[in-house]
Amino acid sequence: MPEQPTVRIAEGVVEGRWRRGHAVFRGIPYAEPPVGKLRFAAPAPARSWEGTRQAAEFGPVVPRSGPVHASSPDDTDWLTLNVCTPDPGAAGLPVLVWIPGGGYMAADTSDPMLDPAALAGAGLVVVSVNYWVGAEGFALLEGAPPNRGFLDQIAALHWIRRNIASFGGDPGQVTVAGQSSGAGSVAALMTMKPARGLFRRAITHSVPGLHCTRALAQQVAVELADRLGTVPTAAVLAGIDPWRLAEEVTALSADLHGYHEGWGRLSGTGVAICPVVDGEVLAETPWSALAGGRASGIELLAGHTRDEFRLFSVMFGKRGTFTEQDARTALELFAPAPDGADAYRAAHPHATPEELLETVYSDALFRMPSTLLAEANAAAGGTSFLFELRLASPAAGGVLGACHSLDIPLAFGTPDSPTGRQLLGDQPAPEAMAVSQELQRAWTGFVTTGDPGWAAYHPGRQLTRVLDADSKTLPYPEHASHRIWKGRAPAPFDLV
Repeated sequence: MPEQPTVRIAEGVVEGRWRRGHAVFRGIPYAEPPVGKLRFAAPAPARSWEGTRQAAEFGPVVPRSGPVHASSPDDTDWLTLNVCTPDPGAAGLPVLVWIPGGGYMAADTSDPMLDPAALAGAGLVVVSVNYWVGAEGFALLEGAPPNRGFLDQIAALHWIRRNIASFGGDPGQVTVAGQSSGAGSVAALMTMKPARGLFRRAITHSVPGLHCTRALAQQVAVELADRLGTVPTAAVLAGIDPWRLAEEVTALSADLHGYHEGWGRLSGTGVAICPVVDGEVLAETPWSALAGGRASGIELLAGHTRDEFRLFSVMFGKRGTFTEQDARTALELFAPAPDGADAYRAAHPHATPEELLETVYSDALFRMPSTLLAEANAAAGGTSFLFELRLASPAAGGVLGACHSLDIPLAFGTPDSPTGRQLLGDQPAPEAMAVSQELQRAWTGFVTTGDPGWAAYHPGRQLTRVLDADSKTLPYPEHASHRIWKGRAPAPFDLV
């Protein structure tokens, strides 16, 4: 039996495991455990160790909020990352860094849907990063730096810059990628000064338009602390168990709808805590920074699914129940002011209330933020490539459509993972496998050369790769929505 792969990094020696022909190293700390004096603090570099550290198991899942709850109270080494390399003895391999999503309330690199084996087989070194989410990562607290989750990601990128060559990777050929809140994180990193120079390219799937002003974030923190019978300071909240705090974020998020009229658009998202435009860590939204010339464009592969919101309407049992009042509320909250609601009704005169609601939510939360990011990046001097996934999931009789997250098992080549099977069936159709192979080729080509295999997006021609049973490069298919949103990039949620 061959010896297990061993690598020396700046902090010490790590021993991984051979898996499907690749060297896999899991649970490597890139920062000190965020406990004690480091709770709610900026991440501190991981300490060195003597001897060989075993890196065979994933690090513990960070305390998370939302419908899926798990706990690992005995292990606090939450700030870890994983590396999968086709050859630790190589040099100059391109690197893909994956930032998992979950509404800024969850992030789990151990999800089998994110198995990097197929991408490593294509010659990439794949790194996945755990980081603080929910209140730990993004609540605005007195005595704590804002957007600590982003600071974690930057710390991980510094670790990669120092150490990835030891795994065969090229520190100058790093692409940072993510989906949903992971993509929102990537978009933020694209324009944050502390992240400059730490990566060369970016991949964003379904960028969410989720940011808060300081005023709104402060009110959310006060409400969260009130529910716990305390005050929103880092010093006081540090005495509350992280899993208990995560549970309260779950409860607060569940109460959002109609619970806080003064919280405006945030009350319609189901996510109580999200990144804060704080003027310090995140000075402004990515769209504003790029459009204003305060950030330079880079090479960007961006995309979204056609039916983004369908996953949520089905998952929460709302599909088929939306009323005209629900549609009116969605338009009031999320159609761009001042005339967006009328523009949506004019563009979709025969739409049912449910169709109108799903279009508005899909646009405001994912589709337009993704498309407008590609446009802003190109205008800032970068090169943008855009795609839309139109291939529909066969699950539940096809009701899911081309829903949010369907693109992830396709891009990772993991249709046999539990989530992959839920979305694609036990026997994925040949069309799904063809789209999966195309997405994997696109990722690999882009990470390696900056070219995913189709024409770049320009505001004039708006060429977009439409991924379907018969994939084509066409003018942007959501043209009606694009006309409504043109020049109206997502603004931070604010008090009303």
